[in-house]
Amino acid sequence: MKIIFDEASTRYGGDGHPERPQRLLETVPHLRKVLPQLAWESPFIAEDKPLLLAHDPEHLAELHGSVDFDSDTPAYPGIDQHARRAAGGALLAMESARKGEPAFSLLRPPGHHATRNRAMGFCYLNSVAVAALSALNHGCERVAIWDFDAHHGNGTEAIVTGNQRILFASIHQFPGYPGTGTQSFQNIVNLPVPPMTDGEAHAAKIKEALDRLVAFRPDLLLVSAGFDAYVNDPLTNLRLETEHFHQFGTWLREIDIPVAAILEGGYSDELPWLIESFIRGWSAD
Repeated sequence: MKIIFDEASTRYGGDGHPERPQRLLETVPHLRKVLPQLAWESPFIAEDKPLLLAHDPEHLAELHGSVDFDSDTPAYPGIDQHARRAAGGALLAMESARKGEPAFSLLRPPGHHATRNRAMGFCYLNSVAVAALSALNHGCERVAIWDFDAHHGNGTEAIVTGNQRILFASIHQFPGYPGTGTQSFQNIVNLPVPPMTDGEAHAAKIKEALDRLVAFRPDLLLVSAGFDAYVNDPLTNLRLETEHFHQFGTWLREIDIPVAAILEGGYSDELPWLIESFIRGWSAD
């Protein structure tokens, strides 16, 4: 298995912001220590061509600005390059998976809230949507996206709605940010769960979503891997435990579909162990 990482993705952040450099500064050395067999590769900076599959030119231009997009999504210096690096990591993970090597893009910022023309919710460019649309342009007939982040992937939904070559499934807390994702329609599967849902019941919904995606018979499965449905996450009110993320990885290992995962949320101090558990299940370590 390949992990895609660049230390440059830890070089921005704001005091007190939950989407902080420590998410990776603590996770990466932990993984290197406990899973020394992992292969590591650096991402590239995504150019305009793949980004414009998912975003408007005006949005790319706005990423160079100095005005905060919202209170959660500051205009950090250099955020254009950081977001392009995360998108490049998703593209590299997609390419690696299609060549037969599962890959996990372990980069910041996350992306699944970013719409075609708006940065929001810690997200600037929608890396998973960029990877999905690029895959369709490079030989894939169908792509599935499995989003088990605790928050609805509203940006991904907005970008891929109506594209019958993509099936998107999001399992998320509702009520909760961003307040969307209550209904399924067209090529969109939304499975909201109430706050404080039992972990086993929540995991069953996540498995239901995966089964529906597998039945779509995609050539590629992309995973918006968020770890903020964990019971101790400070931003949500869900009850998944470490072993549930191991189970999610095991399910990926058991399907005969190329898989690439992209880091989304996860803000607890236990994030390194949650990601380790997921990778151990996925890689059968």
